[in-house]
Amino acid sequence: MSDVPDVAGMAALAICESLLLALNDRNILPEHEIVGILKDAAEAHANAAENGSDAEMHKAVAALINKIIAGGNSVRRK
Repeated sequence: MSDVPDVAGMAALAICESLLLALNDRNILPEHEIVGILKDAAEAHANAAENGSDAEMHKAVAALINKIIAGGNSVRRK
């Protein structure tokens, strides 16, 4: 694909963030639902880190999602 590390992951993250913003902007999903989706994703990776292989990757994914929640990247906070 590309020599850039994890280009597919970065593309997926950008697409998902754009979708979450659009869902919120169009009043399809309220902020608390979007934050709930992100929290569920972070928790799933945190649990996977405890219960399986690739623990470091799952921990890193959970940490990144939690940073997104804290930073408000996927929700335009009012």
